[in-house]
Amino acid sequence: MWSTFKWLISGAVIVVFSVSGRAQGVDEGKIEFLSSCAPCHGTDGKGKGPTSAALKTPPPDLTALAKENNGVFPAAKVSETIDGRKSVSAHGSGEMPIWGFRYMASARMNVAPTVAPTTEISRTLSRNIEFVIRSRILALVDYLNRIQEK
Repeated sequence: MWSTFKWLISGAVIVVFSVSGRAQGVDEGKIEFLSSCAPCHGTDGKGKGPTSAALKTPPPDLTALAKENNGVFPAAKVSETIDGRKSVSAHGSGEMPIWGFRYMASARMNVAPTVAPTTEISRTLSRNIEFVIRSRILALVDYLNRIQEK
């Protein structure tokens, strides 16, 4: 029974990502950016979103990250900053949400909303949830890399 359940969960996660990735014209990173980041950073990523004026620290221009790093996009640093679960100080003022925790909550709802976990099931669910979180962050990092000023 456990191996069947394990395959069902793994298969469901793979199907969700492969179907969404094949949808014509869908840019998951851009969608993630517009829904999670644009309120502060603006739809163009330059830091002038509708809520930016209310913040103590102005949001940075996300299109200049590579330029500020000698022409190299700092993908690992950007990923860690977005995730925020390991080092909250990476967010500077603490005003930026810790998306890793927010993504975790939505991933739990989508991966296994009604499963009563045993130890083995819990470990598999944790890995699948972490996969969902990292996939969302990776899509966002990829999008930010693509909008860098030349």
